[in-house]
Amino acid sequence: MNVASWFVTDSAAIAAQGDAPPRRARTAPTRAQLDAWRAFLRAHASVMRTLEAELLAEQDLPLASYDVLVQLAEAPGRRLRMTELADAVLLSRSGVTRLVDRLEKAGLVARCPVETDGRGVAARLTDAGLDRLRTASRTHLRGVGQHFVDRLDDTDLHVLEQITRRLADHP
Repeated sequence: MNVASWFVTDSAAIAAQGDAPPRRARTAPTRAQLDAWRAFLRAHASVMRTLEAELLAEQDLPLASYDVLVQLAEAPGRRLRMTELADAVLLSRSGVTRLVDRLEKAGLVARCPVETDGRGVAARLTDAGLDRLRTASRTHLRGVGQHFVDRLDDTDLHVLEQITRRLADHP
């Protein structure tokens, strides 16, 4: 089988899908599709870079640290297993371990045993961490409004949410 035939969807496979929504043939992206991809990447990078810069300048807090504090604040008992935390903030286990080390030294997070697993370790948001999050959230939420929400209308936001959920839910 040559490479080109692997990318083209077989009609028998389409028939086997039954009521499943039709999928596009696997071909190289068109110029317009690549332009959309690159615009998506540029927009994401630009907004994230701006939010990071504002958090660092106003709160001396990196965006990744802010994200860890948010995830812990929203978790039951303000704690998550380290593996769950890594998944939630999209970091490797070693990356989240190093980040939690820094947050622990700052008194914002504490490590604690997982009650149901003698070997498990969780990260817990401290009261100081919650206070720090409350202060930093003013800067972050203002930035999200200014650099994201205010640039889109309600219809754009709804469509973007649907699109990005579909992308995030498909491995």
